[in-house]
Amino acid sequence: MMKVTMADVAKYAGVSKSTVSQYINHRYEYMGEGTRRKIKEAIEKLGYQPNYIAKSLKQKRTFIIGIIVANIVHRFSTEVSRSIEDFCYENEMQAIICNADNNGKKEKKYIDMLRAKQIDGLIIFPTGQNEDLYKKMVEEGYPVVFMDRDIPHLKAPFVLANNKQATYEAISYFIQKGHQRMAIVTQPLTISSRKERLEGYKQALTEHHIELRADYMISAEIAALHEKLDQLFHLEEPPTAILAGNDLVFLEIFSFLQEKQLKVPEDVSLIVFDNIPFAHLSNPPMTIIAQPAFEMGAKAADLLLKQINKESISCERIYFPCELFLGCQAP
Repeated sequence: MMKVTMADVAKYAGVSKSTVSQYINHRYEYMGEGTRRKIKEAIEKLGYQPNYIAKSLKQKRTFIIGIIVANIVHRFSTEVSRSIEDFCYENEMQAIICNADNNGKKEKKYIDMLRAKQIDGLIIFPTGQNEDLYKKMVEEGYPVVFMDRDIPHLKAPFVLANNKQATYEAISYFIQKGHQRMAIVTQPLTISSRKERLEGYKQALTEHHIELRADYMISAEIAALHEKLDQLFHLEEPPTAILAGNDLVFLEIFSFLQEKQLKVPEDVSLIVFDNIPFAHLSNPPMTIIAQPAFEMGAKAADLLLKQINKESISCERIYFPCELFLGCQAP
């Protein structure tokens, strides 16, 4: 059976090959609804399959982008990735998602591999361990957008949450409710978002004239958090409120509190910095600092597509505000 060609579709629909080409490439600006319908019917009737390899060669594009996530386990990362994938689907593109596990070597390997496959651009949640490579891509004019984590001094498009302000507001809320002994628990301070959350915590306490206590500021690997929490609650004056730096930290804190039969919010109040699914269905409802993951993902994808299409964009840091959703766990 002969392969159906674009010329066959054009003849069947009674239009030119260039018009069929415009339809396939979604260039509808000067195409009437009737013409679009005829071409669509011709494609379906004849079973025409566009040659995407030829299309890629002609347009010098693969219509594929890469998403390199620092840790796919985080709910925020999966929501952002889903948003980017939605954007790609709507724009006739595909996304390849890679998980770097916060490992700089793994991140570099994925960047090199994806670029070797000649994908159109990258959205990266940077580990921060490959600054020379990030800088090289930017200097080469390679389409790239950085998500969630800032890399100081790198002039490139970044899409970030306003971590410091959001944490400041959460701690201020604790203070308004009468708390004076508040702890913050994060993973190691190796990336900007964690550092910014600690800065917001310190700023709130300082402005409200509350002593900064090093023993209330815990930064450790997940595996070490149980021991750190045990030390925290064996202090002569344990905290009455805790801010969990992300969803993984929250799970460790929640597990610890259950083990020690400490109730939230009766024994200790809790706010979680992250997008926790079904937080409103927990008993009691959980208080969270929610990041606008879907909006951030869509913005990153839009910035990347503009670069791919050779549109000018400003290499600036775009900050998205977070929102404090109050449950019953932070009285």
